[in-house]
Amino acid sequence: MVLGEGIELRALDPSEADRLWRWNHDPDVLRWMQENYPQSLAQVRKRLEERAPNAYGEVLFGIQVREDGELIGLVRLRDAEPETGCAELDIYIGEKAYWGRGHATDAMRTVCRYGFDRMRLHKISLTVATENHSARHVYEKVGFVEEGRLRQVFRRDGRWHDMFTMGLLEGELRD
Repeated sequence: MVLGEGIELRALDPSEADRLWRWNHDPDVLRWMQENYPQSLAQVRKRLEERAPNAYGEVLFGIQVREDGELIGLVRLRDAEPETGCAELDIYIGEKAYWGRGHATDAMRTVCRYGFDRMRLHKISLTVATENHSARHVYEKVGFVEEGRLRQVFRRDGRWHDMFTMGLLEGELRD
């Protein structure tokens, strides 16, 4: 368990598959995310049961609110390479009742601290749709900076969107 100010990051349990399945079928939650092909609840449960344990190359955490114990989202550091000290970050808050309460910012800070302190990363990167203003605000708030633009790589609502690449170097994390 990794503690933030108001959240904790923890391992997921296969019994939580129904919650993940619900989030992954909610168009509001998926609005600015790359979608995979739909999976049944049984497939999601099986994927959680067979998932390899967290390791340097990929750590996946559930985001749980400390005050009420509610699991509200996921955060992952993936494609970590010890040779370069770099990893990619993915995050989403699936419980819409918890949107706008600062939990995503807390989770971002917490997982970045974990990456820099425990995994000894030098850089954490992510991509975000240019129109996803709320996510970009959170990323910039914790210190991520825009490093580039990927033109027309994300399709939503029948049109192509650009994505920003953003990065955070060790020592740049803002409190």
